[in-house]
Amino acid sequence: MARNRLCHILIATLSDSDFSFLNIRAVPHLFWSAPHLLTIRPPLISVVLLVVGLVIFGIGEALMIASSVGVSPWTVLAQGITNITGWSVGLATFVVSFIVLLVWVPLRQTPGIGTVLNIIIISVVLDLALPFLPQFESLTLRVAEAAVGVIVTGIGGGIYLIANLGPGPRDGLMTGLQRLTGFPIAGVRSAIEISAVLLGWLLGGVVGVGTMLYAFGIGPCVAASMYMLLKAFGDELPERN
Repeated sequence: MARNRLCHILIATLSDSDFSFLNIRAVPHLFWSAPHLLTIRPPLISVVLLVVGLVIFGIGEALMIASSVGVSPWTVLAQGITNITGWSVGLATFVVSFIVLLVWVPLRQTPGIGTVLNIIIISVVLDLALPFLPQFESLTLRVAEAAVGVIVTGIGGGIYLIANLGPGPRDGLMTGLQRLTGFPIAGVRSAIEISAVLLGWLLGGVVGVGTMLYAFGIGPCVAASMYMLLKAFGDELPERN
């Protein structure tokens, strides 16, 4: 019954002629959403779905890496920074993440359990999943794998953000800018990713097909994930915060 309902919602979302899912302007509050971001004792269901969402998110990122057709926009930016500083990609990524967290301050974003678990769980999942993922010779299959990775990442992002236990650094930038501007989540996320790609490319980072798929696709995929979850477990689209 539940599977049939989700399939029906998925079909309805994909066939939605006015693309209503692109108009979502806030993270929905559903049955696994924690009542408060900084709650000391979050509901067990919130923690469980947070972890589930982060695991799915990590698998999506791993699929992107396994496809070998382009790194994520933020890795392109890190590569560009290494070209002008001589830093390692890891150090450049750390510095970028730290700067993004600093931007949280004027955006009035608050880190939570999810912010910490985002860093830990996704890193662990990447290491565990990569050895088991296929690495195709065919360019067509590699691009398809990257596209699936973007979709899976979007699904995981929707689930864990709805848990309301704190976004990761880049997701927090997305939700903070969305709250400030009132623009739809899909557009805000896409603008962030495209900006990271352009800056990284200008600094000498390497852009591939997978990079562009992620930059243009992750915003709509996160929005579609939230839309389907809202239709499955909620009543109506949330209003602007």
